[in-house]
Amino acid sequence: MACVDFKHTPFGDLAVISMRGCEDISSKVDYYLKQWRGVSDEETFVIPANCPRFGTGEAKAVLKHTARGLDVYIICDCFNYNVEYKMYGKTVPMSPDDHFQDLKRVIAALGGKARRITVIMPMLYEGRQHRRTSRESMDCAMALQELIAMGVKNIITFDAHDPRVNNAIPLDGFDNVQAAYQMIKALLKTVPDIKLDRDHTMIVSPDEGGMGRCIYYSSVLGLELGMFYKRRNYSVVVNGRNPIEAHEFLGNDINGKDLILVDDMISSGESMLDIAAKLKEKGAGRIFIFSTFGLFVEGLEKFDEYYEKGLIDKIFTTNLIYQTPELLSRDWYCSVNMSKYIALLIETLNYDNSISSLLDPVDRIKNIVSKYTNK
Repeated sequence: MACVDFKHTPFGDLAVISMRGCEDISSKVDYYLKQWRGVSDEETFVIPANCPRFGTGEAKAVLKHTARGLDVYIICDCFNYNVEYKMYGKTVPMSPDDHFQDLKRVIAALGGKARRITVIMPMLYEGRQHRRTSRESMDCAMALQELIAMGVKNIITFDAHDPRVNNAIPLDGFDNVQAAYQMIKALLKTVPDIKLDRDHTMIVSPDEGGMGRCIYYSSVLGLELGMFYKRRNYSVVVNGRNPIEAHEFLGNDINGKDLILVDDMISSGESMLDIAAKLKEKGAGRIFIFSTFGLFVEGLEKFDEYYEKGLIDKIFTTNLIYQTPELLSRDWYCSVNMSKYIALLIETLNYDNSISSLLDPVDRIKNIVSKYTNK
């Protein structure tokens, strides 16, 4: 017996709040929402919110629109260091802590009048401090609990460093979204001669922690899988982490094959570039890197050098976090646009419909690969 096909109505009037630094992606999300709902260009779903600062650096949130009865979606990029403010006459870049505090200020300004609050935080604040290995804080778990205590009903993030951190809020909404479909689509568009079969292409995980997302790519695309093991020196701490002494490869022969390295983020990129060089030594063909978040905290010079030497061919990261103009101008870089996907999530959730098919895009990936292969 088939279940009734329930016809849902909007949970509430739709509203999007763009935190500082998210104006570009929020405007693109707004564009798609207006297209789908037949709203004129003069109107917008983005309601104005501001966090003015006092001379001491303290701040407050001000909403310039009523919040009563709204289904609110707040888009927040805690890692946009291009946003600045004045403190004691000095220009200060906003840190992740500053962005998170402003997010809480906006939630507080809503004053409990919104019908529902959903936070879309593409890169999870303190996501790398998700577990205890010694006597230390669990910042990510604390942040999630803070948001829920303030009235947030759903938290949407992308490619969480460890999605098990949602155990901190087991009774509340937490969705970890992958960018696999958009990454594959961008690869097929940018590299039209790639052959996605076991004889020509292989998926490689840069470490054991990233095997889960690589297994997904391998299974959906029907490709072989390899993995690097990081041997660290746990007796030494450099810049807050144990330095990597060596990378060991586990997998079948890669000679002549195109390789796709998949990871959740590129921070300094040191380990990823080291792995690329070692794969080239083993006879790898072209090397493509998929990373949801491109932080590039130590600049782009090393990537330029490896590209010029032919050690990397293309790096794909999303526009979910801030991208510098210098990064966007690089020949080795490809930006993967996620704004339509975010708009689709918001549109679906506002109507209280299931997002299961959006969270697991197997069918869409197979369709696009099939069209590419037949073409």
